[in-house]
Amino acid sequence: MRKLRSLIIPGIDKDLLVKDATKLMPDLSRRRFIASGASFGALTLLTGCDVSDSLSAENLLTHMSKFNDMVQARIFNPNTLAPTYSEKDIKRPFPFNAFYAEDDAPDVDGKEWKLEVSGLVQNKKSWTLDELHKLPEVSQITRHICVEGWSAIGSWQGTPLRDFLKLVGADTNAKWVHFRCAEDYTSSLDMPTAMHAQTQMTFKFDNQLLPRAYGFPMKIRVPTKLGFKNPKYVVAMEVTNDYKGGYWEDQGYNDFSGS
Repeated sequence: MRKLRSLIIPGIDKDLLVKDATKLMPDLSRRRFIASGASFGALTLLTGCDVSDSLSAENLLTHMSKFNDMVQARIFNPNTLAPTYSEKDIKRPFPFNAFYAEDDAPDVDGKEWKLEVSGLVQNKKSWTLDELHKLPEVSQITRHICVEGWSAIGSWQGTPLRDFLKLVGADTNAKWVHFRCAEDYTSSLDMPTAMHAQTQMTFKFDNQLLPRAYGFPMKIRVPTKLGFKNPKYVVAMEVTNDYKGGYWEDQGYNDFSGS
């Protein structure tokens, strides 16, 4: 009787639940799931969730989100580059995006600002902006893809994060690099993404000092992930084996969130 009751879902549309879960799947898994029938029964078998009410339905979607993260992480190729573009493709002005209005963006004093480095690193010194600006600079023109559905191409200059991690003696076998920002925003990058050639400690936009709206004095540019995984106004980074979540991740957004 319990199995029969578990299929009775007051207030829950099973078809919509299947559609929502399907959206959370990576492409390969989505195609296989649809080919197999994309049914509610198949979904409950896949996740192992007993869906009997709205709370357990939410739990099912959480399981699917974690499954999505796991699959994306396993198929992520650190040697595959995100597409790059030309100067004529740059969006000017580049859109402002945050969970607050542009006028409320942090106004950081670059002369007083220091980047705190902690965790599994040999050199835990704090870095001034002048010191960071002296590091070798690379440039990329890549597309920022927002989870809200829009995208824009920008020109970003800075230091590859992987070079900085090596410079400070980071344990690159650790699992995560966690970032804390001036406006209490946080986010975590898995180490393979942190070590990706295009993941960048960004100090300039369009060859000019990074504007306040785009994250002065430093943002982390990650063209292989969705925009919310590109923290701005960064004040601290920690190399760690402990997953510390992030502002949006703690609210249910997928952690991997590849673009």
